[in-house]
Amino acid sequence: MAAEKRGVAILGIFVADLAFRASRMPGIGETIAGSGFKMGPGGKGSNQAVAAARAGAAVTFISKIGRDDFGAVAKATWAREGIAARVAEAADQPTGAAYIFVNDRTGENAIIVVSGAAGTIGAADVETAGDAIRGSAVFVTQLEQPVPAARRGLEIAREAGVVTVFNPAPAEPFDEALYALCDYVTPNESEAAMLTGLPVATIDDARRAGDLFLKKGVGTALITLGEQGALLHGGGRSVHIPVFKAGPVVETAGAGDAFNGGFAAAIARGDDPVAAARFGSAVAGISVTRAGTAPSMPTLAEVEALLAQG
Repeated sequence: MAAEKRGVAILGIFVADLAFRASRMPGIGETIAGSGFKMGPGGKGSNQAVAAARAGAAVTFISKIGRDDFGAVAKATWAREGIAARVAEAADQPTGAAYIFVNDRTGENAIIVVSGAAGTIGAADVETAGDAIRGSAVFVTQLEQPVPAARRGLEIAREAGVVTVFNPAPAEPFDEALYALCDYVTPNESEAAMLTGLPVATIDDARRAGDLFLKKGVGTALITLGEQGALLHGGGRSVHIPVFKAGPVVETAGAGDAFNGGFAAAIARGDDPVAAARFGSAVAGISVTRAGTAPSMPTLAEVEALLAQG
């Protein structure tokens, strides 16, 4: 009898987030005074792993880091969150880092990411952690690590009957054969627009983009739309998931990762896709009321309390 699949396996990168807060971005050649600085754990995949773990899932994170101080931060983060790390260490590459500008008035952000050692993750690295993918209920990946690694992870998961979630972020060209490996594709509105060539500003726009993703072979398109919530489109239904307001917006960096991690955790425990999308929306709704990316992720109790409010 086959072992029961459980938990979430996530392939992605860790970066040290270096967040600067100011009233505006400086121009080229200009220096301005900021209002705050904080360093913390980040990277889409690692953030999603933290979100899923805090949401109650057993999580395995697959990546590569350098042998440096930022790498030590990464390992301490995963240990603290109870995340099983299947992470290689590179002696000749640094751990990734990200510059994050946060507008201290609106919470909006602009980010530059350097993947470092994680930029060298290849299909062979994913094969090494293949057992973790095969044993999971849900596999999640993004595009911060090289595309061949993401593709191999999706292939291993699909061959093993594991639910696949592909978060195509940051959006960049890739072989569209990946779409046929995706049970769920989870772009935000700008990523959906880039990948489909269609404007995605409204719910109806998202439905048209969703139709195109389905034609490309995706099982279900789950497009996040910022303050407009999200659209779950596929499987014979198109459902608008409203945004959850948990308080004043402090910072939107990490909201998409919160949504994806929460959604994956809910799918892994057997939730219906609509319920899982609502859960992910609630995770994101809480995360934006706090500073930081991984540190902003809520606990399962906090999410359940928000959902209980209706």
